[in-house]
Amino acid sequence: MRKFFPAALPVILPAGGALSLYLAYKRAFLNPPPHREDPYKLPRSEQYQRNREEMLSLIREFDRIPYEKVYITSYDGLRLFGRYYHVKDGAPLQIQFHGYRGTAMRDFCGGNKLAREAGLNTLVVDQRAHGQSQGSAITMGIRERQDCLSWARYAADRFGPETPITLAGVSMGAATVLMASDLPLPENVRGIMADCPYASPEGIIQDVLGKMKLPPRLFYPLLSLAARIYGDFRLESASALESVRRTRLPILLIHGEEDCFVPCGMSRELAAAGGDKVTLATFPGAGHGLSFIEDRARYAALVSDFLAKVL
Repeated sequence: MRKFFPAALPVILPAGGALSLYLAYKRAFLNPPPHREDPYKLPRSEQYQRNREEMLSLIREFDRIPYEKVYITSYDGLRLFGRYYHVKDGAPLQIQFHGYRGTAMRDFCGGNKLAREAGLNTLVVDQRAHGQSQGSAITMGIRERQDCLSWARYAADRFGPETPITLAGVSMGAATVLMASDLPLPENVRGIMADCPYASPEGIIQDVLGKMKLPPRLFYPLLSLAARIYGDFRLESASALESVRRTRLPILLIHGEEDCFVPCGMSRELAAAGGDKVTLATFPGAGHGLSFIEDRARYAALVSDFLAKVL
């Protein structure tokens, strides 16, 4: 990768250039508190609106379930929030991570239902800079992967080393759990389910820039610099692709073939990198994070088979 020197950049750049960098950082990564995400507010895309009533029904069902509030402290001092849903004593646990500018209740309205019906207790996380968790910067999985490690360690301490744990994520949450897969997770973490993950922060940002008709070769270096100057993180410092190559854990990858945000090809890249550790299932006609909605029966069967194998 080309090297940059962000510390000197505000001195070198004209004021307009520095302001442009900050505005790019603000649009891409900044989500300062208070975080007012509404789980009932769905994306405006036709794919979501077509399934609006079904999704709202699932969200309302999820919203009615009682939960325990859980707080931990991140490695860099943020107070992180999660919801613990208890199904039965001694059951396996699944920790669930939502996506970019998403909400736990919306992104896991289907996945949490499947986990509950499978008899799993669940810990549903508000990612940093979202919901009731502290933080201002969304780092595309760079810092979030360390939060995933912290949540897994909390769960292993609370529920004991004999309790099997799986990690699950949607979109950025899926990339987060994959990027955490080669960290020193507790031994009772048994597997990972990742729905529509991207292969790397760099890759997804370049893809989105291309879709916006902004030349990635020009604009990606600017966003990378903005992240380093204003957020103090490097987008190139981790990737799901590299973590999947190194992990010991079995992985279930699920991706909609009509995903208009994260290309389905990224899951194919991840599957190739993981080899026999990875099971890949793609869903014809499904949009971003909508494979469960597109074919509930097949999605449930895949999850059930994977859980039976790893638990």
